[in-house]
Amino acid sequence: MSTKNKILDAAESLFADKGFNGTSLREITSLAEVNLAAVNYHFGSKKELIKAVMSRYMNELSPNLQTSLLVICQQDSKPTLNEVFSAFIDPLLSLNVFRENGTSNFLQLLGRGYTDSQGFLRWFLTTQYPEVITNFVTAVQRAYPELSAEDIFWRLHFTMGTVIFTMSSSDALMDIAMSDFEQKVDIADVIRKVIPFVASGVGAPLS
Repeated sequence: MSTKNKILDAAESLFADKGFNGTSLREITSLAEVNLAAVNYHFGSKKELIKAVMSRYMNELSPNLQTSLLVICQQDSKPTLNEVFSAFIDPLLSLNVFRENGTSNFLQLLGRGYTDSQGFLRWFLTTQYPEVITNFVTAVQRAYPELSAEDIFWRLHFTMGTVIFTMSSSDALMDIAMSDFEQKVDIADVIRKVIPFVASGVGAPLS
């Protein structure tokens, strides 16, 4: 394995587990068994390393998600919001093929970008992968054309909060499902369970 990938793998593991703010470069270099000079050579800074970790996933996810959302945007019939959010399922689960536990790791990292107040990361994702955002908003507008731009902003913000909280605690939720309800649940089940909830929230009647 290349030094660059060793650093990326170590950073991904620590960022998902401890957060971006809670992980030091020293911890990353220790886990990757490299020196700080190697991190500086390949990435230049911790901020650039965070971007690289996320880009590795987004470069894999983005084309699949764009295609999935484009199908919804271009279909003749008016889509339901459940169909819009279900367009995320296969692209997200394909990350498990890309990397072991890729779906869960990516969603945890995405959640860290919000809970750790990494504003630069949100800016980076929205500017580097704008087609995903554009297709998603277009699909939501097709499903619920009465929503204004402001309505969409607030409802998608609340949706993101729900998804981030759910995914950041997904391991605990799966343990509870087993201990309390004797249900063996995996990350795909969690995603499928949250979709009707967020779709109903976005589709709530306008006051």
